[in-house]
Amino acid sequence: MARDYYGLLGVGKDASDQELKRAYRKLARELHPDVNPDEAAQARFKEVSAAYEVLTDPEKRRIVDMGGDPLEAGGGAGGFSGAAGFGGLGDVFEAFFGGMSGGPGGGARKARGRVQPGADSLVRTRLSLAECAVGVTKHLTVDTAILCDICQGAGTNGNSKPVRCETCGGAGEVQSVQRSFLGQVLTSRPCPTCRGAGETIPDPCHKCGGDGRVRARREIAAPIPAGVANGMRVRLAAQGEVGPGGGHAGDLYVEIVEQPHDVFVRDGDDLHCTVRVPMVDAALGTTVVIDTIMDGPTELTISPGTQPGEISVLRGHGMPRLRTSARGDLMAHLDIVVPTRLDSKQTDLLRKYKGLRTKDKAEVMSAQSEHNSGLFARLRASFSGR
Repeated sequence: MARDYYGLLGVGKDASDQELKRAYRKLARELHPDVNPDEAAQARFKEVSAAYEVLTDPEKRRIVDMGGDPLEAGGGAGGFSGAAGFGGLGDVFEAFFGGMSGGPGGGARKARGRVQPGADSLVRTRLSLAECAVGVTKHLTVDTAILCDICQGAGTNGNSKPVRCETCGGAGEVQSVQRSFLGQVLTSRPCPTCRGAGETIPDPCHKCGGDGRVRARREIAAPIPAGVANGMRVRLAAQGEVGPGGGHAGDLYVEIVEQPHDVFVRDGDDLHCTVRVPMVDAALGTTVVIDTIMDGPTELTISPGTQPGEISVLRGHGMPRLRTSARGDLMAHLDIVVPTRLDSKQTDLLRKYKGLRTKDKAEVMSAQSEHNSGLFARLRASFSGR
């Protein structure tokens, strides 16, 4: 019985060359011996490779469509040699993955060498709102890899030197060949002895074990500029991990964790606070002193007739904008306090005042009135999710 080559690739009989190519690429990535060493997967890899070679050859595909099997004796296949321009299974994989199989034309990997750049490091520091506003130098303790003070990154003991790896001959990789009736598959892997470096250290440094670096805690003075905010990161160049073999150190990033303030809430460069104003002071006007973050005690004027929910703004009394001389504003949200308990004298005085304001009456206002427009606009926005 003829094999179902279309079924092996999971495509229909009307599949185009591009669809065949995509199907084979997907299966090859899952089943190739470099990725999946299971014997069943290797057998299936051979089958899908054979199916792809058959279906990409117009003459062999015609035999399949007529119900024949071009790979069976007398089927007209003539074997796989040279089919569709491929020299074997390794060449099929090579055509797709550009040397992943290590076959001809793929090129050998270059030994990466022992000296490698170091990784970046991250440390978090807590700052008060005042520290974020004025800037500060934080003294941090970090645990990173530093240059070995014995071998100075060489990784060797005394005057000894690294030697070429005997396992890979200095190439940094080892190759193996797998034979099958479809051809040869040449695979390359990093050398297990030198781990791709191409050289080994027969007499390593006693302190770092040949790595050229050791872990240590050290103190770092981190300058934090004025205007930083929660989540921002300050980069300290070359203060991170020293690389293997004494390679160039990575960077150290200091992430800001801004602490909540008792009075002020930050919104970008602006600060917000709530000021409670007695009803009489709101009617007559008054002043209140706010102890600001950067400018100390600052006087805020409450205008006569101030209404609940109004906002008084102190321009330029907010947070500094990072790396500029500009500053945000301080927004004082006015909370008008109505007394809940009155003695008889206070009640009599308010009644006399009410008698003088005969036009002041409680009433239901139209939603379109100027006084309610702001309130209803906010309500509509909240219900509509805007």
